[in-house]
Amino acid sequence: MIDELMKDIRSRMKAAVDSTAREMAVIRTGKASPALLDNLRVECWGGLHPIKQVAGISAPEARLIVIQPFDPSTSDAIVRAIQKSDLGLRASADGPVIRIPVPKLSDERRQELDRLVKKLAEQGRTSIRNVRRSGNDELHRARKDSEITEDEEHSGMAEVQEAADGAIAEIDRFLEAKEKEILEV
Repeated sequence: MIDELMKDIRSRMKAAVDSTAREMAVIRTGKASPALLDNLRVECWGGLHPIKQVAGISAPEARLIVIQPFDPSTSDAIVRAIQKSDLGLRASADGPVIRIPVPKLSDERRQELDRLVKKLAEQGRTSIRNVRRSGNDELHRARKDSEITEDEEHSGMAEVQEAADGAIAEIDRFLEAKEKEILEV
């Protein structure tokens, strides 16, 4: 009973950490990163497709992203998708490749992004706490229903707390790295 519950709690906490990490990865920091375009969808071939399905993306320089469409006919659609996005980037087709220069961030924008990543981290921590509360409630319910002993309930709650502490520490590591990246001039 407790092993199954802990497995479920750990997987839900891991999902919350992964979600927070993905959300932080797409925040532009002034450095070129293919992850900036992860959420971009391109309208081509009669539908919307993730950019990774229609092109190869690389960052050969610190301030340049290069996109190589698998099908050259999708080049204009990719440029349009980038221009329409809220990334604030300008793309230009250069023969078979698309180049995206990544401009430096202003100090004001850096502070704004810093606040945003702190907010995302806090949302991730809240998700972890909600999973912890749900796990503790489940343990308490099992104790009331006489499925587990009081000692098992307490050891289970300690295990849930330990898992929550680890997940929150991981989110804090992502936050620290992202803040360093954002505030680096």
